[in-house]
Amino acid sequence: MRKVRIILLVVAVVVMACQQTAKQTASPFVTVEDGHFVKDGKPYYYVGTNFWYGAILASEGQGGDRQRLARELDLMQQYGIDNLRILVGSDGERGVLTKVEPTLQEAPGVYNDTILAGLDYLLQELGKRGMVAVLYLNNSWEWSGGYGFYLEQAGAGKQPRPNEVGYPAFMQAMSKYATNEKAHELFYDYVRFILSRTNRYTGLAYKDDPAIMSWQIGNEPRAFSTEALPAFEKWLSEASSLIRSLDPNHLISVGSEGAWGCEGDFGSWERICSDKNVDYCNIHLWPYNWGWAKADSLKENLPRAKENTKEYIDRHLEICERIRKPLVMEEFGYPRDGFQFALGTPTEGRDGYYEYVFSLVGDNAEKGGYFAGCNFWGWGGLAQPKHEQWLVGDDYTNDPAQEAQGLNSVFAGDSTTLSVIRSQMERMENLIK
Repeated sequence: MRKVRIILLVVAVVVMACQQTAKQTASPFVTVEDGHFVKDGKPYYYVGTNFWYGAILASEGQGGDRQRLARELDLMQQYGIDNLRILVGSDGERGVLTKVEPTLQEAPGVYNDTILAGLDYLLQELGKRGMVAVLYLNNSWEWSGGYGFYLEQAGAGKQPRPNEVGYPAFMQAMSKYATNEKAHELFYDYVRFILSRTNRYTGLAYKDDPAIMSWQIGNEPRAFSTEALPAFEKWLSEASSLIRSLDPNHLISVGSEGAWGCEGDFGSWERICSDKNVDYCNIHLWPYNWGWAKADSLKENLPRAKENTKEYIDRHLEICERIRKPLVMEEFGYPRDGFQFALGTPTEGRDGYYEYVFSLVGDNAEKGGYFAGCNFWGWGGLAQPKHEQWLVGDDYTNDPAQEAQGLNSVFAGDSTTLSVIRSQMERMENLIK
């Protein structure tokens, strides 16, 4: 009997030693292990938000307000939001209607150091709070430069803007990006510059900063034509390979809408996500934009929006289960009731939609599924919109400059929506315990 007790004691000591070693060697970064996110040594399922203007707000120049930044981050943390999807910076000239200001990359290789300081400061503040950022580097849409900027700088001439020519003509023009290698090289130079930086406040090289969860190639990168899909897939593979060579520590994601952003081709999306340098998969989902809910009947259309949402997620989850990578729905929104924009207007439809999406993440967390997180669009917080069309000097909401201010933003006064978020975070916290 004494020998048995000794053996049990030895086993207990060995187990404790192994557990302690595991704690000591746990990666400081968010990682993917066996197809699932791990953070601080624990499974990581999350409800996060979009906060594209974070680096601008964290600056000390035009648009900067570090006091507001601190209040916003503290408020998000209060509701359990620890995952923020953020634009690294806007591209091109200022003074363009429907485009974010101020810009970071004013011309190829010419950078606004005020915004770089803002990004540094933002990462420092996230790190203090145990929050993480998904940082996207490009944009297929006009509101931050992106494709159009690189095409112009590559010699393709002045590029159209949707507010001037409409979206069909704009998208046709942007379809040229997939095959424009000069534009790609200019983007790669930008990637090299950003990823090789060292934070002036923390002294950490970006590649060593645990406050970064993922580098993301772009916001909703698209081919914009079926014919451009092969070149589009090639570009994304090249970009992810470059990022991996510069930073072996952080996750890499694409920023895709899913099949919707691949001209409806699920096979293309699977090939993109299967790339060895892409660590997890993304989808975006917009019931109003995609015609599943109408402006005059948002609450009435909620059942259809939920049904179509589940079908869209499930089709992508089948692929994620096959390639064994997590899925994040990192953009989704639902307009305020009656398609109103003003602060304080009802959000019953939105609350119902959010609650449904959050429940799908929670259900997956309970069973260890591949649907690992979501980032709602987006955090307007303490903003006080002055105009329906954003103008320089107005507060940043999370509705970018080309959209009505207040359309999809969640403000600090949206108590019912925040209650839905808090309830879901409590569920997630209990699951992790």
